[in-house]
Amino acid sequence: MSDRTTQSVLFPDLSSKPVHVVFDEDELSSDGGGLLLKAADEELGLTEALAACLRDGREPGKVKHSLEEALRQRVFGMALGYPDANDATRLAHDPIHKLLLGRDPIEGERLASQPTISRMENGVGRAELFQLSQTLVETVLRRHKRRLGGKAKKIILDFDPTDDRTHGQQEFSFFHGYYDSYCYLPLVGTVQFGKEKKQHLLCSVLRPGNACAHEGFVAIASRILEHVRSVFPKARIVVRLDGGFGAPPVLDFLEEAGVEFVVGLGNTKPLKRKAGKAMAEARRRFRKTGDTQQVYGETAHKTKTTWPHNRRVVFKTEVGCHPDREPKNNMRFVVTNLKRTPKNVYRFYCERGDAENRIKELKNDLAMDRTSCTRFLANQFRVLLTTAAYVLMQEVQMKARHSEYAHAQVGTLRDRLMKIAVRVVVSVRRIVVHMAREFPGQPAWVRVALASGGHVP
Repeated sequence: MSDRTTQSVLFPDLSSKPVHVVFDEDELSSDGGGLLLKAADEELGLTEALAACLRDGREPGKVKHSLEEALRQRVFGMALGYPDANDATRLAHDPIHKLLLGRDPIEGERLASQPTISRMENGVGRAELFQLSQTLVETVLRRHKRRLGGKAKKIILDFDPTDDRTHGQQEFSFFHGYYDSYCYLPLVGTVQFGKEKKQHLLCSVLRPGNACAHEGFVAIASRILEHVRSVFPKARIVVRLDGGFGAPPVLDFLEEAGVEFVVGLGNTKPLKRKAGKAMAEARRRFRKTGDTQQVYGETAHKTKTTWPHNRRVVFKTEVGCHPDREPKNNMRFVVTNLKRTPKNVYRFYCERGDAENRIKELKNDLAMDRTSCTRFLANQFRVLLTTAAYVLMQEVQMKARHSEYAHAQVGTLRDRLMKIAVRVVVSVRRIVVHMAREFPGQPAWVRVALASGGHVP
């Protein structure tokens, strides 16, 4: 560590005496709460399982950092708010980050640098990426099988596309008119168990920027359904999809797969005609009351070529009333095989909006869209690592279910439970991590630590 230059900053006028800031403490870290991530990973066995999917083609005699160490370093770093591989060089000496990888926090060898991390990201092939995706799904499902005692009456799967804007020469980045930018179009899948409100991340698949909304869905969903049925063979499976998935190949697949589904549809002229009476009724009620009115209904619908048989289509017709605005007509359609009233079907469909919050967390709190590698496969690997970091954060959140952070988003969990300044002291018999005597998240931190295998000495 002596090769690092000690820096200092002088504030001559901040106090009655000059304030001199010196960067010379090797035993300090600002990520003390990251120990909760390691505890979560030990319970899940996630990074170990993911690392087993990678093939190391390097010469053994020249390897200082194993792929398992580099992968863990990257996943933990992403979860702690360091999405760029460039951060690895600065954090190579951080005692907590070394401790997370099983090294001595003070005397242990420095961690991998940015070039080592980048070589790992760019060395992953298609077969490895496929296996990584499968392992993520298996790990999440088996975790919840243990949590639920192997029983789940109903499982809800949600899939949503999103945009991942690109700003360089990334492979398979294309201009997309809807988003008005060059981008990728990742597909994100989540799982929800029974009446629980929480959705758990299952997969994130990067797709080229010119992909349609449902491209690749059938292949992805068929593999996930296979995993779900192997882990929860007696569960009802319901699939919810937005309007971009209302295509014949998707609907045919869902029917052949024997699952329940509710899928958004576009406002076509034939559907608008069939919902015309309901729209007229909504307008009549609006004229009578002056308030927003909604009328629900259903119809059997098929087309001459693309839909060979009738399917149940549920619709909502609405006249919306907003202050200082003209009344607005609104029609929404979903196709479903659920045995519920039209109103309940549509409300159940609207609940899929919470899956979009998972996407916001992935992008805003974990920077899933930091796909700046030139190679498409390297960017897919980054997306998978971000997914793994999110799975670990959701595990921490489950441990915090009896605290004020039970429903906190990823960014809040990191700020309150992980971004904690600590001093690390190593003795012959133990490692002591010194935290502040009082900090806002302390009660919740202790609760999560005890739920993660810690105990009071």
